[in-house]
Amino acid sequence: MQGDIEKVLITQEQIAARVKEMAARIVADHGGTDGELAEVTIVPILTGAMIFAADLTRHIPFAMKIGLLTVSSYPGSSLRTQGAQLLGSQLGDVRGRHVVILDDILDSGGTLRLITPIVKELGAESVRTAVLLRKDRPEARSTHVDYWGFEIPDEFVVGYGLDYNNYYRNLPYIGTLTPEAIARGRE
Repeated sequence: MQGDIEKVLITQEQIAARVKEMAARIVADHGGTDGELAEVTIVPILTGAMIFAADLTRHIPFAMKIGLLTVSSYPGSSLRTQGAQLLGSQLGDVRGRHVVILDDILDSGGTLRLITPIVKELGAESVRTAVLLRKDRPEARSTHVDYWGFEIPDEFVVGYGLDYNNYYRNLPYIGTLTPEAIARGRE
């Protein structure tokens, strides 16, 4: 699997440091008026954001719930988004709660444009969004996001939860694939 990686864009250490910084901002933004921290519901978009969510939530020291949404944008071996589709929900009751939606990557903005209004319509007190990666693309730059980790070139990336044909999610860093690995499609 390591031989399939053309280059590492973001190291494991860089990710860990930035995720900790993002968590600190989320904690600061959800402080209560009387000094108490507000409860939040963290909503990772599965499956890509699961590793990001696990690491981020370990740095948030207050009561939280976790709701899950499954969205597909890159089915199978697609290298370009095919449009976001909600596939499943284990969100729970978000009425009156502060919600932070977590996604692995912002490229077209389709996932956040699909999910954010749904969560608002369910009665959330507030909805904020966090993405680990934002691609250097006009669509990504024009999509509102409250917290983002890294801006990356408009390249297809894998690792730290991001996949190609459901492989490479377990890499501890973010990297690009070799042309040979893409051609093989891991099948």
